[in-house]
Amino acid sequence: MVEQTRTVVEGRLVRLREKRPEDVVNDYAWRTDPELAAFDATYPLAISFKQFKAEYEFELKNPGLNRRRFAIETLEGEHIGNCSYFNVDEVQKQAEVGIQIGNRAYWGRGYGRDALKALLKHIFTTTDIERVYLHTLDWNIRAQRCFAACGFRECRRFAQGRYRFVMMEIRRQEFFERLGAEAAANPKSDLWRQQVDS
Repeated sequence: MVEQTRTVVEGRLVRLREKRPEDVVNDYAWRTDPELAAFDATYPLAISFKQFKAEYEFELKNPGLNRRRFAIETLEGEHIGNCSYFNVDEVQKQAEVGIQIGNRAYWGRGYGRDALKALLKHIFTTTDIERVYLHTLDWNIRAQRCFAACGFRECRRFAQGRYRFVMMEIRRQEFFERLGAEAAANPKSDLWRQQVDS
């Protein structure tokens, strides 16, 4: 039986919902995938499914205080990826975000962009965070284009070990200015209309 979980926010193509135990199968497959790991500048997970499941269930029951994790699913209910915000700094009023579309069938079709916009909407309408930032590998041009389309702008480049990263950011005021411009350009759009979580 699939556990019902609360939808947090909905976009045009996806909804973000709370994580649930059944997500473990997809999450393990994505975390052990070498190509997906390369996009995250890491190595594929090298633990058994049994061990991963135990750690996964513990984390669901004991979520961290400075992070929120969400499943990304299509409006038809298919789990296609995950996103989160973390490293929340209550003094600086900033947080880092991460996103992954694990199901390759949804790459390059706007699902990641829609999910990231929905995540930003959730953050900026339910918290007092003023700045959201992310890191991506310098060679991942597709991701950088997606982030730029969501309003992020490059603010720094740096090296860490053998990897080179691009840091991008968006601020609350920029987000709402962009939101207003999009709504004015397309008043019938329902992209930002439904906020399920209040």
